[in-house]
Amino acid sequence: MALINVAAREIHCKIVYYGPGMCGKTSNLQYIHAQVPRDTKGDLLSIATETERTLFFDFLPLDLGKVRGFQTRFHLYTVPGQVLYERTRVAVLNGSDGVVFVADSQRSKLEENIKSLKELAVNITRQNKKFQDYPVILQYNKRDLGDVLPVPVLDKYLNGMHWQRFEAVATTGVGVFDTLKAISKLVISRL
Repeated sequence: MALINVAAREIHCKIVYYGPGMCGKTSNLQYIHAQVPRDTKGDLLSIATETERTLFFDFLPLDLGKVRGFQTRFHLYTVPGQVLYERTRVAVLNGSDGVVFVADSQRSKLEENIKSLKELAVNITRQNKKFQDYPVILQYNKRDLGDVLPVPVLDKYLNGMHWQRFEAVATTGVGVFDTLKAISKLVISRL
């Protein structure tokens, strides 16, 4: 749920990068943080325990304009993808305004992608939100690797909701900002 800071004339929106372990969520945030101008972003912070970490930072996009006279500030989060950290994923997802589901395009990762997407649907539903109405953008990451599934196959198994989707190589930035702009616009359109 977006937070409004009347004194600063800002609307704060939370976007969560969600997906299976090692799919590229962290690479997305690291690339974005490295490219966004210094005066428009906060520090890239990591909440780390012995076995997991969650990254986050906030930034003020310069090209999205204002919403009813309020500047929009986005807070970007990743979730730990490993199966045993479901409670952390639920906590990070709480209060989010939109999700980028990062799927690993490798053939061997299809089952993990499906399980993670199903878990996302359950977790959003548990927050008393309708999954079919929730702002989600798909990112098919790691498109530069050798054994990736064709996009129509990924769509068949992951995109039954007909979300907007992007091909990406998060480590080099391919598709990263296209994905971010799409989820930002989707979130803003729902404010």
